[in-house]
This record gives sequence, C-alpha cells and structure tokens, in this order.
Amino acid sequence: MANQFDVIILGGGPAGYVAAIRSAQLGLTTAVIERDKLGGVCVNIGCIPTKALLHSAYVANLLKESKDFGVDAGSVKTDFGVAMKRSRRVSEQNSKGVEFLMKKNKVTVVKGTGTLLPGKKVKVGGDVYEAKKAVIIATGSRVKGIPQIGLDINKTTVISSDEALFLETTPKSIAIIGAGAVGMEFADIFNAFGAKVTLIEALPRILPLEDAGASAEMAKVYKKRGIDVIAGAKVTQAKVAKDKVTLDVESGGAKQQIEAAVVLMAAGRAVNTENIGLKETGIQLTDRGFIKVDQNLQTTVPGYYAIGDIAGPPMLAHKGSREGVHVAELLAGQKPHAIRYDNVPSVTYCHPEVASIGLTEDQCNEKKLDFVAGKFPFSANGRARGSGATEGFVKILRDKKYGEILGAHIVGAHASEMIHELAVARANEYTVEEIELAIHAHPTMSEAVAQAALDSLGRVVDM
Repeated sequence: MANQFDVIILGGGPAGYVAAIRSAQLGLTTAVIERDKLGGVCVNIGCIPTKALLHSAYVANLLKESKDFGVDAGSVKTDFGVAMKRSRRVSEQNSKGVEFLMKKNKVTVVKGTGTLLPGKKVKVGGDVYEAKKAVIIATGSRVKGIPQIGLDINKTTVISSDEALFLETTPKSIAIIGAGAVGMEFADIFNAFGAKVTLIEALPRILPLEDAGASAEMAKVYKKRGIDVIAGAKVTQAKVAKDKVTLDVESGGAKQQIEAAVVLMAAGRAVNTENIGLKETGIQLTDRGFIKVDQNLQTTVPGYYAIGDIAGPPMLAHKGSREGVHVAELLAGQKPHAIRYDNVPSVTYCHPEVASIGLTEDQCNEKKLDFVAGKFPFSANGRARGSGATEGFVKILRDKKYGEILGAHIVGAHASEMIHELAVARANEYTVEEIELAIHAHPTMSEAVAQAALDSLGRVVDM
C-alpha cells in the first residue's frame, strides 16, 4: 500500500522530526505529517529565532560598553527591523535544514492537518495513512492568553511570543506578563533595543522554577538595567485600547496602574490536543490535559504513543527529542535506557544566562535531605574578569554523606554550555570529588564549576 508505513508521526517539531530520523536510521519506513513548516514552534517561532534576537541584544549591550574594552564604537544605534530579519533568516535556514534531513533519511513528509483514526491510522484531507507498528503523536503546544481579565491575544496591542517574533519595530513600552524563560528572554531583547520594559510575575519571584538564589540574582541584574520587575503580582483587570493597554496590578498589598503600548503574554502554554481525533480513537488525557502515557510513552490505546509537550512536563524541546529517540528505538525492538526526567537541563538564554539541573535548595529542604551547598561567584573567576562577565555564580548541591550531585545552578555568561558538565556527571553518578579531579583548563569560566565543587567540600582555592 502506498500510504502504509511502519511508523507515522503526527507533528514535525523537535520531538516529531527526531523520532522520524531515528526510526528511519533503524530501518523503519517512516512518514511525518506536518500542517506548517518542519521544525515546529521551536525552529520557526520559538527557540531558534529568539536566540538570534538575544544575540543581537547581547551585541547591542556590548557595544554600549565598548569603550571599557578600548574600542570606541561611536554612537550605538539599534535597528530592531534588521535584527528581526536576521532572526527570520536563521529560522528559515534551520527549517530548510530539517527538510534536508527528512530527504537524507528517506522520511516521507505529508503536508496537511492530520486526524487520528482507530486502527493506527491518520487521515489527511481525503487520504488515509496506516501504520504497521505505531502512530506517534507529537503535536506540541501553543501560547495562551488570559481572557478572564480582558487579555485575549489580539495580535496588535496584546501579543504572544508568536507575534513578537515578527515585529518590525520596538514598541516604546511593553508589559510582559510571566517571568519564566520566555518572559525573561523577551525582557532582555526589548530592553536592549530601547523599550521601557515592565516584567510582571504572579508567583513570589521571577524565574519561579529556578533556585531562589538564581531568581534573586536575575532580579538584581534586571533592575540595574532599568527593567521594572514586579513579582507576587496579580493583574486584576486590563483595558485594551487601540494604541495602548492599561493594567490594574496588585502586589504586596499595593495597587498600581501600568500603561504600555504592548502587552506580551508569556504566562504558559496550552497543549495541542483538540481536534486531532483523541476522543474518536479512545486516547485518554490526564487531569492537567496532557495525553496519558505509560513509562514507555504509549497512550491508553496500544499502538499510539505521545512525545514532547503533549506528553507532559517539562515542556522543553530537548526533552521531546529524547522521547522521540526512546520511542523509535522501542518500536525497532531495542531496549532503550529509561529517560531520566530528573536530569533534564533547563536554560533561560537571557543575559546573563540561567541554567540548572536537578533539585533546588528549597526542594532539598522540602525533602529533608542532608546536603551542602557549594558556591563560587564569577567575580572571582579570571576569565570572567577578562571578559567583563562577572555577574552570577555556580552553585552545586551535594549529598553530605556520599557526595552525590543533587542539583546544580549557574547564572552567568555561557551557563547554557557549562551546565552539561554537570548533566554528564549526574547521568554517570559522579560525585563532587570526581568533578574536582577532572582538570579544568585555566583560565576558563568552567573553572567555577570545579571551584563550586571544592567549596561544597570546604576547600575552595580561588576565594
């Protein structure tokens, strides 16, 4: 049958396309059904274009301080439109890269909206595709507004990250609701390009999922840069006009009005589970709206698997990709390693960057663990001083008796790269002693990791 494959994947984002490639590598005939561009939200309106804009923001801020480095760049002028065009080029290049990988691995790409049918089938338009082994659901997630207080996304004055990635000019002022990774990154971008930024978070601190120390450090850094940070805040009402939005905000017992040209909604995402045939197929959801899966990511109906955002948190591209590999190997008859959801690194790519893995100090205390925190500031690191990147620190939480690395937290330049030393260490059950025994090149930012490990043992050298 022309429309029959071993594996059919609904969704071509980081979870889906990686599952497709691994399936094909293992000799399975594979099809990917995608209604939009390959690469999904991450490549087209998420991870990739925002990182391009964040680098533009970094360059803008660096040039403003260039005299300190002996370089007079003159009057620094920013052009958000040019930065945006560059980000779109980068995004397009990555999407075309995924297309190339599909062809290279002989994966059939079906353009259109897929609907699940019983019997491991998917309908696209008038065509029906059948999977001999399994259908993998990887439909991802989307942004959401807060309609109950008048903040429906209208794509002009109330926008999401989707619209923010196509703006041609910087708004004069912007209020960002939600200070998780998305909100923090856009605050960094718009601040660098001259907008007055107000960052509003409902929970007691910004970056609420990170270690409290990381949150405090970033609040201090952002306030220093002129970003208004309001945590523990409740937006009680919004008045949306043609050219501005007025927010009624309560925080710390006080009430205030915040007026902004644009409001950016960054307070979470909703999974794409509607109108894809779940009910008709008999696939069940959890109480939180994710697709219910077992330890192998199979749904409540045999032959249907779910990966990525729709399978549950953490809603991260790299977690979805690992799930894609896991299911592909399972379907090919292999015995893949169990996914360690407690060892998925989390990164916020603002400046300075924030990266973490494992438990926070609060979580260690809640679990009543006997632990020691080792901490080393980048202000005491030679490479950081030379680069002018002295903000932040490395913190390692170790089990007091056995030296196990319970968690690690980095705030600083290149934190997104440094966290993987600790991810590998935790994956292989290395102790802080083994981290320190690995000789770290000097001078490097990564030396701070070794020094934090030493500090947890009470024998830090460089501080």
